[in-house]
Amino acid sequence: MQHKSVSSPYILKFTPPLRGEGQPLAQLSVAVKDLFHIAGYPTTAGNPDWCSTHAIPKTTSPIVTALQNNGASIVGKTITDELAYSLNGQNIHYGTPINPRNSALLPGGSSSGSAVAVAQGSADIGLGTDTGGSIRVPASYNGLFGLRPSHGVLSTEHMVGLAPSFDTVGWMTRDLVTLSKVANVLLTALEQKPIGQIVRLGYSREINSACAQQSSINKVLDTTKTKASLTWVELSSVLNFSNLEEVAGAFRTLQGAEIWATHGQWIEKHQPTFAADIAARFEWCRGITPKQQHQALTIQHQFKQQIDKVFALVDFVVLPTTPGRAPALNLNDADLARYRNTLLSMTCIAGMAGLPQLHLPLQEELNEPMGISIIGAKYHDHQLLEFAKTFLDLM
Repeated sequence: MQHKSVSSPYILKFTPPLRGEGQPLAQLSVAVKDLFHIAGYPTTAGNPDWCSTHAIPKTTSPIVTALQNNGASIVGKTITDELAYSLNGQNIHYGTPINPRNSALLPGGSSSGSAVAVAQGSADIGLGTDTGGSIRVPASYNGLFGLRPSHGVLSTEHMVGLAPSFDTVGWMTRDLVTLSKVANVLLTALEQKPIGQIVRLGYSREINSACAQQSSINKVLDTTKTKASLTWVELSSVLNFSNLEEVAGAFRTLQGAEIWATHGQWIEKHQPTFAADIAARFEWCRGITPKQQHQALTIQHQFKQQIDKVFALVDFVVLPTTPGRAPALNLNDADLARYRNTLLSMTCIAGMAGLPQLHLPLQEELNEPMGISIIGAKYHDHQLLEFAKTFLDLM
């Protein structure tokens, strides 16, 4: 089966009236990734075989309910990569949503439909999930703001999971104000502490220099380094590709082991049809050994210790979100696989340590969006968003 592009990012489209006058999310519309259950409607998880072998949900995701209870209107369920196991945004069954910023580029996944719905203006909020980068990557490719909250803060009940130790609920918007409104509604369990008058920011010269948006990031650094309220700390001794490639390898192993524990029995029983690259990854997951898991857990433990030391030196870390613009739709499989490995070396930082990460678009090239991220200490999600407002003003 070949990938085909589709103009609509939706699996199911609803037409509810915008509502919620006087509520925090009044008049805001939400596109929901088709992993979240909505009572009375099927959840496809991006695969028809999944849909046909699972009953229609009777209970709605508490995240969807919370958004509705605060005034938001659900306008549809959106296309996702199959079982959320890809960062490309492609789907051989339901189609690849067209990137509104550049139709020749991938939309990014696995929250592809939610990202495209927001980028094209048919929704204000794109609800998705992020295990290995599935909020941050499509936000970058579509020129959006995107938040992966701290792991474990938001409920993943009544949705199709992938790897529970890494799965997070996240969302994308066209502006930081709307994104923050959603955070105020959903992240009520986290304390809102003020940020200090002088903020310490970490960065990696090595990672910055290897990315396509290097010149834009350098402009940001040069502009903000003159601000008395900011101090910068170079972190290439920890945040370098040699170290992060090992961490990303451990992430893939731990994620893969959990994926097989989550979905392996269903795959063996029903023999679903997957895209070739996704099928190959599931088959790889099948073969992960306990020894490999143990080695990966050791690397994760050591990395978390390194990250704890980093956040003793800085308040936030500023890094490129992706290696650059979205890959071309027609990029060959070998080059796409190599790109994926580099991408995971960047997204694994927040994933392995359970940290909140916010993507900020850099408006340099209208048709090739890319951007930077601010990563915060775990459970400092509100402080991260508060600082982002200040940081954007300084830029």
